[in-house]
Amino acid sequence: MTFQRARSEEQREVRRRTILDAAAAMLEEMPVTDVTLNELSRRVGLAKSNVLRYFDSREGVLLDLFDTFLEEWLVEVSDALADDVDAGRAVPERAERLADVLARTLAGRRALCDLAGTQGGVLEHNVSVEVVVRHKRVTLARLTVAADLLRRHLPELGADAERLIFHVVVLAGALAPFSAPPAGVRAAYALEPALAVLHLDLEDSLRTAIRMLLLGAVPRG
Repeated sequence: MTFQRARSEEQREVRRRTILDAAAAMLEEMPVTDVTLNELSRRVGLAKSNVLRYFDSREGVLLDLFDTFLEEWLVEVSDALADDVDAGRAVPERAERLADVLARTLAGRRALCDLAGTQGGVLEHNVSVEVVVRHKRVTLARLTVAADLLRRHLPELGADAERLIFHVVVLAGALAPFSAPPAGVRAAYALEPALAVLHLDLEDSLRTAIRMLLLGAVPRG
């Protein structure tokens, strides 16, 4: 594929979207740490220097992708909560349903979980202050929307909803690697099956953790 130089804002946005789509496809095939700027450049048919016209680094690409994935997840969560949570139910039951929705939708978006897990330790390195500020603003706006969604179905959360949804996303990133261990770890589990208790199912482990967070955040009685 050969690209001509993008001259208009519309063309630049198309180019940015192409780069992000290629990065998203790579995450379907490999872990975040294996996504390289060289391979991304090859897939979009651009020199690495040209990719860097649109993003200041590999990490910059992945941070933008994280923001996109977070937005797409919130659309799914909004629809699922509307279908699954009955406002007439008691607090514990609504909390259970919220936990089910959050766990199911996050577990179904493995790339989002993987990016969340590398955000602080990897993705926020090797990027400019400008990129970090933009990313943090977008993330904060997304989490505010998510908190409003939680309060719509579980108003008892009150001001704790913002902190809770942040912890939920962090939990998803932290738990995801334990559900897809590398070959050496899988071999260890096969050799000594008792160790496989540490091989977590992502949806189940998320549901348990989120349920505990929710029930700890709402008033008792």
